[in-house]
Amino acid sequence: MTRKQRRLVLIGGSLAVLATALALVLSALRDSIVFFNSPTDIVEKHVAPGTRIRLGGLVKDGSLTRGSDLHISFKVTDGKTDVPVTYQGIVPDLFREGQGVVAEGTVEPGGTVKADTVLAKHDERYMPREVVDALKKSGRWQESTGELAGAKPR
Repeated sequence: MTRKQRRLVLIGGSLAVLATALALVLSALRDSIVFFNSPTDIVEKHVAPGTRIRLGGLVKDGSLTRGSDLHISFKVTDGKTDVPVTYQGIVPDLFREGQGVVAEGTVEPGGTVKADTVLAKHDERYMPREVVDALKKSGRWQESTGELAGAKPR
């Protein structure tokens, strides 16, 4: 084997090992990566029960109910579609109807999201970029004020 052939075999073998390592890392991370979805995305994509998702939008007015043992149910809306969410635990102080929310959990049969994490917007002006993008797409965001169309003044 010539020197050039040995070098090519070494480079080829290194690339094969690197590609295999990259494939293993990506397959290990695939289960832990969760992308943002709007309620419309979830309905249109027909997300299968048991799938882990991150749902963002607004807490629909009139949908928030609090039960015993810190059980909360509400609907997340993007102005076009609503998705019911259940959660058991303490929600952030800023969590309320009409405000931005991101819920992370699994889809149950029937389309309800059983959340294990609920995040509320962090101050008057902050909302996750993905939520703003989904609201803009649905026409519920006013670019000039940076607020929701039809939002109640405080």
